[in-house]
Amino acid sequence: MENFRLKVFRTVAAQASFRRAAELLHLSQPAVSQQIHALEEELGTPLFDRSGARVRLTDAGAVLLKYAERGAQLAAEALAAVGRVQGKATGKLRLGASTTVAQYVLPRMLGAFRKQHPRVDLAVMSGNTERVITALGRNEIQLGFIEGPASSREMHRQKFLEDRMVLIVPRRHPWASGGRIAPEALAGVPLLMRERGSGSRRVVELALRRAGLRQRQLHIAMDLDSTEAIVSGVEAGLGAGFVSQWAIGKEVRLGTVKTVAVDGLDIRRDFTLIRSPGPLPEGPAAAFERFALAEGKASGGDK
Repeated sequence: MENFRLKVFRTVAAQASFRRAAELLHLSQPAVSQQIHALEEELGTPLFDRSGARVRLTDAGAVLLKYAERGAQLAAEALAAVGRVQGKATGKLRLGASTTVAQYVLPRMLGAFRKQHPRVDLAVMSGNTERVITALGRNEIQLGFIEGPASSREMHRQKFLEDRMVLIVPRRHPWASGGRIAPEALAGVPLLMRERGSGSRRVVELALRRAGLRQRQLHIAMDLDSTEAIVSGVEAGLGAGFVSQWAIGKEVRLGTVKTVAVDGLDIRRDFTLIRSPGPLPEGPAAAFERFALAEGKASGGDK
């Protein structure tokens, strides 16, 4: 519903770059320049100062931006209102998810949600837990899904799914034949761990400390930026690792990794939905929050 030229104008202003705006809008850079030139011709005044390395708004451009943003917000509210009358969510929804959730949980949820709400325009960013929390604080996303506890209390938090972290080893590892190991046995094994700032790493380190293992006793062979990288590293025989049970269904079925029980170590955590404090948001965010909580409950997230 928003005027396309104004949408292009807002994007260039936000990015301070015609090139980055073109990438976000999936247009060529000349097409973006053409839209801005047509708008400037219509208004009879330059909207951007292009003399420097970064484009800057002129005084006229700054005035127009305020009205363009109000117009975009009004268009979004209109779409949401029409959607409520129809009983369907309509509009844009920006989600953020930490790595494990984004790779192994969110995709099936998004597919089911889109079938119920086909007119919602979805965008998803992923990163570690701290990155998702930061994006929510900057209003870059409307809802976030993270692993483990949120470091900031200045947000609404709600458990939507339970996860269990399991120890995996290569199929030819001495521990792969079954049985249980003592926690102390982990001190002599190369461990593949997620990077610092990851919710997964925080949960594992806390559980190991409770089991009596201090960090200096551990042989952390590698820090890796994804669960998938840990699984691949274990398959390649680089060490052992703790990963989400959601991440290894295929590998366990194929036998490329084996899970190992550790005495006294039961690492469970909550996947948590986070959003800005206050009442439940309206429109697509409200619809997706209700949907995610229902899906989590159906999968055992309320246990």
